[in-house]
Order: sequence, then C-alpha cells, then structure tokens
Amino acid sequence: MSEKMISETEAKLATHEAICAERYEGIQKSFANGSKRMTKIEYLLYIVIVAVLFGPGAAAQFVAKVLGL
Repeated sequence: MSEKMISETEAKLATHEAICAERYEGIQKSFANGSKRMTKIEYLLYIVIVAVLFGPGAAAQFVAKVLGL
C-alpha cells in the first residue's frame, strides 16, 4: 500500500469516527428526553389508577400529595 492510500484511509476513518460521535451524543440526548417523558407518563398512569380504583376524590388527594399542595 502506498503512503498516500494509508493517509487517505486514516482521514476517512477519523471523519467517520467524528460523525459517529455526534450521532451518539444525539442519541444520548434523545434517551434523556425520553426518560423525562416516561416519568411524566408514569405519574399520569398512577393518577388514573387511583381515580379508577378509589374515585375522583381520592385521586384529587393523591395529586395534592404528589404535587405537595
């Protein structure tokens, strides 16, 4: 292999690694945002479960306790 071909391959690999690092960072941010959304959905499901099992009054008390009111 010629020296030029090795340098060209190394340059392409470095570029590829940089692009993949940016994509990985974006994926990690997406996971973090998704985790926040899932936490909100989880709380909403708890409220619905309480409302169905114990009635709307108990759900209101549960929400007040969760929100610290």
